[in-house]
Amino acid sequence: MDATFWTLVALVLFIALILYLKVPGMISKSLDDRSDKIRNELEEARKLREEAQALLAQYQGKRKEAEQEAEDIVAAAKREAAAITADAESKTADFVKRRTAQAEQKIAQAEADAMAEVRASAVDVAIAAAEQVISSKLSATASNSLIKDGIAEVKAKLN
Repeated sequence: MDATFWTLVALVLFIALILYLKVPGMISKSLDDRSDKIRNELEEARKLREEAQALLAQYQGKRKEAEQEAEDIVAAAKREAAAITADAESKTADFVKRRTAQAEQKIAQAEADAMAEVRASAVDVAIAAAEQVISSKLSATASNSLIKDGIAEVKAKLN
């Protein structure tokens, strides 16, 4: 009985002990459990990835909607600004027309007033000149006669 024999006996006993204690089953069970755990983690990771992709697609859709809404708001603001500008231009043109017409009316009125004032001044000057001419050329008796005739004429017109 040499050392090789005892090593063989120890090896057989060791293998028998490992088989008796069901170590290979425990190892395979442990490996199966670990592979199941890894498989579950992979499945969970896949689900999380799908959820993340769905969320990403949802947020991209919302972003596109928000961009479209912003573009619509900008376009509406531009249209409104153009309408306001056009309205302001037409109101300004109307205001200028009214002011021009008012100014023309004031100028026409001022011209008419000036003409009336010039005529009145001309009449006053003519009356004063006629008085001077008549007083220098008429005698006192002729003057009294004209005054009496004028008073009589006024009385006749008043009655």
